Amino acid sequence: MKLFEKILIANRGEIAVRIIRSAKKLGIRTVSIFSPADENALHVKLADEAYALPDNDLAQSYLNMDLILDIALKCKAEAIHPGYGFLSENPDFVSRCEKRKIVFIGPKSDVIQLMGNKIEARQFAEKIGIPITKGVVGNSEELLERASEIDFPILLKAAAGGGGKGMRIIHRMEDLAGAIESTSREAKSYFGDESVYIEKFVENPRHIEVQVIGDNHGNVIHLFERECSIQRRYQKIIEESPASVLTDELRQRIAQSAVEITKAVKYNNAGTIEFLVDSKFNHYFLEMNTRVQVEHPVTEMVTGTDIVEEQILIAAGNPMRLKQSDIKQTGHAIECRIYAEDPENNFMPSPGKMYSYIEPTGQSIRIDTGIDHPTTIESIYDPMISKLIVHRADRDIARKRMISALKNYNIHGIKTNIAYLLEILEDDRFVENTISTKFCDETIDVITEQMKQEKQNVPREILLISFLLYNMNRKKLENPSNIWEKIGYWRELMSVKITLDEITYELHINDTDNLDYQIELSNKIHHAKLKSIDDQVIEVIIDGYYYTAFISCDLFGNTWLTYEGLVFNLKREDQLPAEFDLNSIGASSGEKSGIIKSQMPGKVVKVNVAEGDKVSEGDVIVIVESMKMENNLLAEIDGIVEAVNAETGEMVDSSKVLVKIKEDD
Repeated sequence: MKLFEKILIANRGEIAVRIIRSAKKLGIRTVSIFSPADENALHVKLADEAYALPDNDLAQSYLNMDLILDIALKCKAEAIHPGYGFLSENPDFVSRCEKRKIVFIGPKSDVIQLMGNKIEARQFAEKIGIPITKGVVGNSEELLERASEIDFPILLKAAAGGGGKGMRIIHRMEDLAGAIESTSREAKSYFGDESVYIEKFVENPRHIEVQVIGDNHGNVIHLFERECSIQRRYQKIIEESPASVLTDELRQRIAQSAVEITKAVKYNNAGTIEFLVDSKFNHYFLEMNTRVQVEHPVTEMVTGTDIVEEQILIAAGNPMRLKQSDIKQTGHAIECRIYAEDPENNFMPSPGKMYSYIEPTGQSIRIDTGIDHPTTIESIYDPMISKLIVHRADRDIARKRMISALKNYNIHGIKTNIAYLLEILEDDRFVENTISTKFCDETIDVITEQMKQEKQNVPREILLISFLLYNMNRKKLENPSNIWEKIGYWRELMSVKITLDEITYELHINDTDNLDYQIELSNKIHHAKLKSIDDQVIEVIIDGYYYTAFISCDLFGNTWLTYEGLVFNLKREDQLPAEFDLNSIGASSGEKSGIIKSQMPGKVVKVNVAEGDKVSEGDVIVIVESMKMENNLLAEIDGIVEAVNAETGEMVDSSKVLVKIKEDD
């Protein structure tokens, strides 16, 4: 068997860690690269060697082809694994690798060129008899002219797109021109190609994709399918394998279509063929991803294969070890993507500092992540924190195991989508498997309201008493600032005021006996017993019932408490320094303002106004890109632009005033 001695991973985060682990299994030395923001990242620690990149800007770091190739030559790496995203589907990078005699662990440049352009890929699939949806191609003027050939709604897509970026559903002709401009700009920014095209939007389809692998000796196999219908803004958030909706006949038909495309294009590594399946179980070719997919772990779990290991061995020149007859689906796997985002605030990215990071553990649980401790989630990168995967005997058991795992996944200091994922997994449509790619769009308002109601339904005594017993009994922090920690509050009966999600409650400790307490809240006596406590977990018995909560604090008295996957904010009113509360920073009074700021750090991609312009409430004033998503900053009042302090391409944070609008009298 041929093996590389050393490979360089041209990526970061969880996929870089994932590649390192497979390479180490094969005894291959690994080289990481890192931006200044990633200096202490896990992929840097795990690699045998690591080389610094000069800047956090992507063009100067993870997209800097010449610099990455120079590092590969310097450290004598024989091959480069690109992971997904960044340079993974860049044919120019593959060609440069070939010129420098460095093996690219992926398909050939001409294959990436063909299948990476969705327009050409559709034409190729149609030519070999694979069904596709109706589409229109051309420049902006031609798209506007010919869009009426397809019944609305239509789907506007970046020709070089991927990962859910550069896609928009258009319901009305009058919205098309602005959408073409925005999508083209986004496509140029992410993929270096501003080309877009139109295809028929299939109503309520299932998104089914097939994992394929080809080698350099003409062998091609499939590793069955994944279902990726749970998507938000075209970004997959829950994936599973197998796709339980498929009959055996349809599964075979879709898999055969995938293999035909893979063979016809002479594909020579791991890739994915994506399809839409409509309500009548017709399937349509969607695209080919010429790289390892984010969701590849669910396929690995049900087939028992290491896809990354196969990628490396094939790139080294080995014939494929696997035969189609070797591949079986066993059990059911589900993957949830954990994102730094705020579901209660339109899923805005939530970069910032973590104060707690505790992963769930146990049989059948796998976590792919680029972190192993509380860290800072940077706004300059994708907001995905990790992928949580479970594998059990069938779909319902896997679903229940995932719910349990999510409830034991604790992240404090930033917002995450964990509570949102829990609501999806418990939704009747998901349970009954009557989902489609429209699921998130159709349920977003209901589910976010359910999240709020779930938090309201948690009995306040569980949260307040758990927090109080933790606060009274926790190990002394490095910089204790609580008054009663200094005077020995446990020696006397007392009253304590605690703020829980902006509402203040008063608790009276009426009696204590070692770790048993009688606590009065809202004129009701509760009997509480502390069972166990460590730095971040407390177990208590309240009125005869057992509860577990995750708790963490910052240095300013702010506390986060997670119970059943729901995160709450608490604070003791005696906490010092009382005049400085991190949670109040940037808080809004709720009044409309003429001050335009970005809600998070990001890059200004467009400024739509100049001084003296007249604007109306709801107008898009500035567009800021943060965590790979464009955010429209809107005017809150009618008025005249008084000052513009932002320029296209400028990096800004949430403290900077970008535009001032004077109210129009």
